[in-house]
Amino acid sequence: MHKDKLGNVIYVGKAVNLKRRVSSYFVNSASHSSKVRSMVKNIEEFEYITCKTEMEALILECNLIKKYEPKYNVLLRDDKTYPYIKLTMNEDYPRLLKTRLVKKDGARYFGPYSDVAAVNRALELLNKLFKLKRCSATSFPEGFKPCLNYHIGECRGICTGLVDRGEYMKDIERLTDLLNGKDKSLENELKEQMKEASESLEFEKAAILRDQIEALKALRNIQRVTMVNGKDLDMVFTAGHGENTVVVLFPVRGGKLSGRETFLMANAENWELDKTDSEDYDEYEKVIGEFIKQYYSQLANPPSEILIPKPIRDEKIISEMLGTRIHTPERGDKYQLLKLASRDVVEISKSLDIKVETQKEREQELRTALSRILGYEKRGYRVESYDISNTNGVDTVGAMVVFRDLKPVRKDYRRFKIRTVEGPDDYGSLQEMLMRRFRRALENDRSFNELPDLILMDGGRGQVTSAEKVLRALRLEIPVLGMAKDDSHRTRALVNGEGQEILLKDYPLLFKYCGTIQEEVHRFAIDYHRSLHNRNTIGSVLDDIPGIGPKKRNALLNHFETIKDIKEAGREKLMECPGITAKNADSIIEFFGLEKHKQV
Repeated sequence: MHKDKLGNVIYVGKAVNLKRRVSSYFVNSASHSSKVRSMVKNIEEFEYITCKTEMEALILECNLIKKYEPKYNVLLRDDKTYPYIKLTMNEDYPRLLKTRLVKKDGARYFGPYSDVAAVNRALELLNKLFKLKRCSATSFPEGFKPCLNYHIGECRGICTGLVDRGEYMKDIERLTDLLNGKDKSLENELKEQMKEASESLEFEKAAILRDQIEALKALRNIQRVTMVNGKDLDMVFTAGHGENTVVVLFPVRGGKLSGRETFLMANAENWELDKTDSEDYDEYEKVIGEFIKQYYSQLANPPSEILIPKPIRDEKIISEMLGTRIHTPERGDKYQLLKLASRDVVEISKSLDIKVETQKEREQELRTALSRILGYEKRGYRVESYDISNTNGVDTVGAMVVFRDLKPVRKDYRRFKIRTVEGPDDYGSLQEMLMRRFRRALENDRSFNELPDLILMDGGRGQVTSAEKVLRALRLEIPVLGMAKDDSHRTRALVNGEGQEILLKDYPLLFKYCGTIQEEVHRFAIDYHRSLHNRNTIGSVLDDIPGIGPKKRNALLNHFETIKDIKEAGREKLMECPGITAKNADSIIEFFGLEKHKQV
């Protein structure tokens, strides 16, 4: 593990001969790529771990890369953001949920998926199709009334105690097959039911079944490619190169090619760091190898086979680690299937190249516009924007968003809870936020030490002059401009502290850029304000529950995200919260049960 002067792990690597591997970075430096030279320049110390076998080293390397996300390693970018579909098999009546966190809790997980909207549509469809239980409650007090989903026919009403668990679990088995891509039998069954309903003149029921069949086809959205053996496997390709490298995954379920997923790979341009003088190691090998290790090691049930277009080193040992066969077919049905998928990858690569060129042109156009405004030119302008949000001066918060040229840098976003200003004073709140942000930068706080090239305020001249006062007090020279809006609430001009305006109609890209920043900082501020406001509201409700004091109230707020989650949590879930006893859980369930009856 290579570390910088602050002790951060910046690179993790493994080798049979560590001395030869590490030494290779420090000899013949002139022949190394800029990435290697950059890493070597930042190495302050090494830490090493000796493993008994290559398998042990491979697993350890994979775990350390996931843990530290080193700057110079090839990474599966932001894998935590990809959603899974979760089937709660650890409950008596399983539910279907979207989650971004995989736990060893007895549930079944399907995914991850790169298209969040598609997951949301799939969940809505499947819940309606199978009329699954929606609420998280596991026990229901006497006299408990079913929710709206039951009354509109989208839930069977587990809470009524009249649902046969055996029948419910049969549907769960069908649902599991569907999520595994084995959906043909379900479609045939629905068609048969629709036919029977039509023959019985139950046309309304037949129409519902027809809609379900169409929805099922839309959910499936597969290419009809059938293999002889009908096995489950994945095909993995790379597309693009350098910082625009993606991995393309084609899942094959029940012998059918069932869609496509794409995954961004961060630091793919750093593949040469794993290349020594005695090894012929290319970008394809490094990216495919790292993806397979990082992606499939997090899956509870990886496929039995993974097909790749070209062999990679460590293929055998990675296969052993995952318990999955990795190989490159040279003939037969699998070869033909791989060849078919590769045509799609070629098209993806073409579109990526076009996208890269377009992005470069847009970035250059933006830099030209910013250089005219700022009076100097550089590569990669850092722009920060700030906004204040409150409700009549209550729960005032501040938000800071960061853009590097056209791209948001979300890891640098920051939120501020305003402490010293009372009432609806946006200027005072803004000054407190800026003072805290830039004072921490001057104190060499690593979270705030990079200064912006330009500050864009969500507002006009008043916000600009307020910001400039803070910067002058801290002896910082950073340009500040306000984003003035027109009557339609769109950014029409940039304004400085003297009231001079730069009309954005002459800069189309800058006009869109400022609008994007303004919307983003406003959204970020509003989201934080709402969460804080809702949190405080929830606290006042929980204070009314017998036996729940400030300490247990705060524990509940930290353990559950919303009041809805607390309401719907069953006795066992509530008792998982630190400090909540069985008696407390009963009090909470009884309290919300009575509140619901009052509302009815």
